[in-house]
Amino acid sequence: MRILNGPYVWARLGSARFMATAASAKPRLPQTVIEKVVQKYAVGLPDGKIVKAGDYVMIRPEHVMTHDNTGPVISKFKSIGATRIENPRQTVFTLDHDVQNKSEKNLAKYANIEAFARQHGIDFYPAGRGIGHQVLVEEGYAFPHTLTVASDSHSNMYGGMGCVGTPIVRTDAAALWATGKTWWQVPRMVKVELRGKLAPGVTGKDVIVALCGSFNKDEVLNAAIEFTGEGVAGLSIDDRLTIANMTTEWGALVGVFPVDETLFNWYEQALNKLELRTFSTSMSIPPPPEHQRINRRRLDLLHATNLQSDMDAEYSSHLIFDLSTLVPHVSGPNSVKVSTPLPVLEDARIAIQKAYLVSCTNSRVSDIAAAAAVMKGNKVAPGVEFYIAAASSVVQQESEKLGYWDTLIASGAKVLPAGCGPCIGLGTGLLEEGETGISATNRNYKGRMGHPKAQAYLASPAVVAASAVKGFICGPASLDPTHLPPVGTPTFSLVANASSNSAVSSSAAEEPLYPGFPSTFSGRLLFAPQDNLNTDALYPGKYTYQDDITLERQAQVVMENYDTSFAALAASLLKQQTPLSASENTKQGVVLVSGYNFGTGSSREQAATALKAAGIPVVIAGSFGDIFKRNAINNGLVCLESPDLVQDLTDAYAKDGKRGAGGKSGELTVNAGHKISISMVNGTVTVTGFGDGEKNYSIGTVGASVQELWVCGGLEGFILKSIQASS
Repeated sequence: MRILNGPYVWARLGSARFMATAASAKPRLPQTVIEKVVQKYAVGLPDGKIVKAGDYVMIRPEHVMTHDNTGPVISKFKSIGATRIENPRQTVFTLDHDVQNKSEKNLAKYANIEAFARQHGIDFYPAGRGIGHQVLVEEGYAFPHTLTVASDSHSNMYGGMGCVGTPIVRTDAAALWATGKTWWQVPRMVKVELRGKLAPGVTGKDVIVALCGSFNKDEVLNAAIEFTGEGVAGLSIDDRLTIANMTTEWGALVGVFPVDETLFNWYEQALNKLELRTFSTSMSIPPPPEHQRINRRRLDLLHATNLQSDMDAEYSSHLIFDLSTLVPHVSGPNSVKVSTPLPVLEDARIAIQKAYLVSCTNSRVSDIAAAAAVMKGNKVAPGVEFYIAAASSVVQQESEKLGYWDTLIASGAKVLPAGCGPCIGLGTGLLEEGETGISATNRNYKGRMGHPKAQAYLASPAVVAASAVKGFICGPASLDPTHLPPVGTPTFSLVANASSNSAVSSSAAEEPLYPGFPSTFSGRLLFAPQDNLNTDALYPGKYTYQDDITLERQAQVVMENYDTSFAALAASLLKQQTPLSASENTKQGVVLVSGYNFGTGSSREQAATALKAAGIPVVIAGSFGDIFKRNAINNGLVCLESPDLVQDLTDAYAKDGKRGAGGKSGELTVNAGHKISISMVNGTVTVTGFGDGEKNYSIGTVGASVQELWVCGGLEGFILKSIQASS
């Protein structure tokens, strides 16, 4: 069992000299292109220090974006005592998630966000302009070889533009507003080499759906992916954006494509459009003002300083994928870890009731064009509702100009405003109980797009459109089987390099307890025998943007999409505990144990705060999604990894000895009467109640940085303490 150590934040990060790997005198330590970009944006490094995977660094990103969650970030910003934005040009607001909500409460929320932006001189994009990630691409905030972060899990999408995009959480965003900086642990590096060329009718969506399904054992969990190989050149920028977007679902923190001629050509076209954005035709009329971020000078500089990975750069693993062996794939139902060749599902004739062409994943002009080509001359099947929403207002305008939008409307598609909508489970057209839907979005977790008892599949825009026409999951008539490779598992290989970077912080040495941190955590043990327990399961999306929801209410709905009885069970166990004396330095509560990749999914910090509010001070898992881990550290929830304990509980209580189907009696949460005690002093975990008595497991001790955050109540409290100390 090992502890997931947190950062040495703020003052410590700024002065600690061990936070980056020491460089040799000569030659220079080799770096990947991702490490080189992070090096550019790392601050407080001693001269000669070379950033490598595993290092904790203080970063000053080029930009930080928040969306509808800007409201809670404003509250955090004010609560830590901050009064001014450190760098207004760094900050971007985009309203995109709940844009269908015209209630007085939501409109007031949006108005308050806009007022805050105006007060502080922050770039602001109102509801209707589009999904934030697409806006950042269109407006040049996500620019090649920059580091841009956002308080949203799909920040990975910027990697399609050669930008290192990675998610942060709300508390990080508030810290960035106040200081311009935050902490980051550089992930392990994974090289994904794409070979060959896609067959006609196979898309970038099929690539990432197949990768998520073929490599579903945490091969890229919490990694930074660098896409390479001759196969990249054949992928359009829209395909790259789709693939990078869904590296989040694959488990990665970053997914970056190279800056090549395909990307430079994309920017040349963007420049041409910008130059034609006025009605001027006379030479005497001056040209329009230069765009702040997409302009000739910046592109020329990029040409001259194009970064590449060093030949001997280190990667934790090297994955090779042959694009020419891929047929269209469909993800699901209700899991991105399951993907099936389209011809197999076609034979099953799975009926659908709803289809969706929405989201930042697949609702750009090329996607809308692909769907329109399928829908032209056809109608949406009886009993099917087909919803469309452009990724941005710019996308919709161009699609209208080219005739694609009208084609979809004429076929019977229902138009939604440019925004997230059904993808996040908000607004019109959600899946109802017993329904099946197919979507061009990025997530099909149970309950995310509607009722927990609905079925959701993911596919390319053309497959979604064809399914809407036929009323069952199928491919378009234009998909010629004779031009496709044989149906089966695509060709791939994976080589792990155990000696290379593994993203283990150099600060993991044992340290004494920080004053006020418990020497022991103890309580009853609950076991959720499930891998990939995602944030939608931990905290349903329908509550995420209810900014006034109390911690008490969060505790009542925690795990609702996984097990509706969980909250009540945890509360009953807490009531049964015998209070300890004040002299005992022990924190009591319920300890939750689950499987691997716990907390995968979105950046909602309520997934962590709801567990903590429910009386769960510690979560033990086989592994964690990094965004959840970050939220947990920032909010004082302790995360420990213990594969041995997880396996023992799986063998003893999981149905058929495997995680994924609940307990032996069908219960989703197993309460077998175990008690657990976790020593933070000597690293011993003791579990009582097994048939042969008690079992002991070993853990690493928790570093003082995490302990101090816990004592302060999280990162927000730590920053407040620091501001007060410096005033």
